[in-house]
Amino acid sequence: MKFIISFVTRFIPRHYLHRVSHFFLSIIGVFYLGKNFEDPIDGKKYRKLLPYGRLNSRKNALAPFSMSLERHRLLWIFLKEKTEFFTGKLEMLHVAPEYCFIKRFKKLPNLKYTTADLISPWADVKMDVQEIPYPENSFDVIMCNHVLEHVDDDLKAMKEFYRVMKPGGWGIFQVPIDYSRENTYHDPSITDPKEREKHFWQSDHLRLYGKNYGQVLSTAGFTVQEVNLTTELSKELVTKFALPEKEIIYLCKK
Repeated sequence: MKFIISFVTRFIPRHYLHRVSHFFLSIIGVFYLGKNFEDPIDGKKYRKLLPYGRLNSRKNALAPFSMSLERHRLLWIFLKEKTEFFTGKLEMLHVAPEYCFIKRFKKLPNLKYTTADLISPWADVKMDVQEIPYPENSFDVIMCNHVLEHVDDDLKAMKEFYRVMKPGGWGIFQVPIDYSRENTYHDPSITDPKEREKHFWQSDHLRLYGKNYGQVLSTAGFTVQEVNLTTELSKELVTKFALPEKEIIYLCKK
């Protein structure tokens, strides 16, 4: 199973993969049900979760029924515990919408919810984050995760998010981060997909962010709060929900 998941995530484009994977994972998920782990997004309980990863497979990462990964489960808890996301009257832009969130966010009566992406089959709007087709101060909440590492001009995209965010609004823009690296690593001379995978963790990544990511976001105008939510939760809950212990959530406010 570990080899199969690693292969398909490396060599099959994500927008194709998502079209069919949920059906197969729902079947597989029946055989993984148990009591050791719980997905806080849909409440399903498992004896173990599926491994996931392109180069280095992670144990107990993927919840089959919701298709959530560790970072998605962490964000769900953060939204519930630290924001008014599920109760406030909010206009939201969700770029590169994650499967585990889309239907649930669409059902929230308090949200005016718009999804956007260049290629996602689920997106309401086709757009480039470097040229967002909305006027200034359009959205209360913006979420765009694991996208900026693919963008030619990431700072321009960050500034676009700032531009279309309403005063008092907030956003979450997660990216893969090498926490052993102080600064973001970017070398435009590296163009070969295999070399990019070696240097930036994925063949279509253009950079690898370091611990200065919050400072990079602040250069776009945001006030950035770095939240390590797992340090506020018990070890039992971190294990139960299979959360990423090192992941910092970057809450960006205007």
